[in-house]
This record gives sequence, C-alpha cells and structure tokens, in this order.
Amino acid sequence: MQAVWFLLIGLVLYGLVYWAAELMSAHYAVRNRFHVVKTAPQVQYDYAILGASHAAAFDYEDMNAQLEGMTHKKIINLSNVGAGITVNQVMLDYFLVAHRTKNVVYVIDSFGFYANDWNEARLQDVRLFSRAPFDLALVPILLRHGSGVPVALDYLTGFSKINNSDRFKPDISEDESVKFKKTYRPVKQIDTQRIGFLYPKKTDPQALAHYLEKLEALVKTLQQEKINMIVVKPPIPARVYQMLPNESQFDTALKLLLDKHHIEFHDFSLTSNDEKYFFNTDHLNRMGVLNFFELDLKAILAK
Repeated sequence: MQAVWFLLIGLVLYGLVYWAAELMSAHYAVRNRFHVVKTAPQVQYDYAILGASHAAAFDYEDMNAQLEGMTHKKIINLSNVGAGITVNQVMLDYFLVAHRTKNVVYVIDSFGFYANDWNEARLQDVRLFSRAPFDLALVPILLRHGSGVPVALDYLTGFSKINNSDRFKPDISEDESVKFKKTYRPVKQIDTQRIGFLYPKKTDPQALAHYLEKLEALVKTLQQEKINMIVVKPPIPARVYQMLPNESQFDTALKLLLDKHHIEFHDFSLTSNDEKYFFNTDHLNRMGVLNFFELDLKAILAK
C-alpha cells in the first residue's frame, strides 16, 4: 500500500512540474512551429510555407508581416532549421488537423533529401519539442512518420520540456537576434565546413530516391486536400552554388517529379544573390530577404 501511495504522490508531483513547464513554454515560445500552429490566430490561410533554415529567415523579425503586406495574403511559416522532407510532412499534417491553407510553398534545399540526419533523425532532436504544447493529435503523426515510440513518449511525458535548460529564454536563434542585419564576408574554410555539415554523406542516390518518394507522398496529400503547391529554390551565393554536390542531378530528378504532378516550380538559386544579401555562407540577411520578396516572391504569391 505504501508503494501505491508513493507512486501516486510521485505522479502528482510530476504532473505539477509538467504543468509548470507547459505554462513556461507557452510564455517563452516564439518560433517553435508546433507552438505557432497551436496558437495560430486563424483557421484559414492563403499560404503555408514549408522548408528548412532558408525559409525560416522569411519569418525572422517582422519578415512574415512584411510579406503579408506586400501580397495582401495571410501567410504562416512552418519551416524548421535543418528540416528535411520528413519533418516538413509532420508539420504539414499537424497544421492540417485544425487549419486550412489554399496553397503550400515548399522552399526546397537538396541537402534535406540525402541523409537521415535531416529527416527521421532530426525528429529525435529534443529542441523540436522543448517548446511544443501538449496536443494528443501530434502523437499519431509522430508515430506515422518514423520518429519512433521513444520520440512520441518523450513528447507525451514532456521530458524535453521539463529539462529545457533555456526555459527562461525566448526561442529566438542567434541568427535572428544577432546576425540577421549583418553582411557576411566570405571565408573559404567556413564555406567548406558548411557544405560538409549539410552533406555529411555526400549524395547517396538511394537516399535521394527514398526522400523524393516522400516528397511525392506530400504532393499527393496536398492534391487530395485540393491544396495548390509551389516549389521554390531560394537564392544562394554563386560561389556556394558551385560547391553543392551533384546539384544539377538533383534538379533534374526534382523537375521530373514536379512535372509529373504539374507542380509550379521556381528556381531562384542564382537570382537576387549578391554577396551583400547574406549574413553567413548561404542565408539571406534582412536586406536580402526584403529584396527577394520585392523582386521575386511577391509576384508569385500575389497571384
């Protein structure tokens, strides 16, 4: 009997700690995309943006509001740093549980199609869930897309949330808070390290085929939901583009898939990519984002 009481007291205490962590996460969360979806002020949007860190820059500071003002559309940004197709599918599925969008813009990067690191393994990163609000609807989505029972249990128990060492800080990255307004001076060693980080396993054809199949599954999901899809490759400096491994082969495979399903595709890799527009090796700074919006993206989204 004492063991039962001890267990009950432990559960109550854990519940109180969980509740406190949930309140604290809600207070300090800013960019966590699960929090963004859960607290989205609207049900219906014109555009939902998917992608990795290049797309995340479109939401730094007031950039999303700027884009909405330019296009007169309602836009929600669901991108995540280091997010491959698997992570983006999770975000889309979670968004569609209680929200709708007329269009999805996928800001696509080839690195997200070559390694498990940016897909199933990325879902095991506790930073994705340290500010994610409790929502049972997310659990079957995590299980369905290969994150595994441990990730779902971590989310359900709030372990990552309770043990978040940055619990008293807003979840705004240094890229946004410090670097976004700056201009990067190219350093070859840093550029080389960046490409090595993004493509840790070079370009595995089998991995590419596997993750392109996942992209096609996402396309079919959108078509079933009668949601239009637009795929965009973001600007990067010419010197960085030349360092990307097998990028032309990726483009060929991507275009074949998109053409098959009549998906609109815009390649801005070498557009609006002056060196002054980047705050590090390959991410647009504030001036670069606004320039890209004004000259390129606005016309697509305003249609």
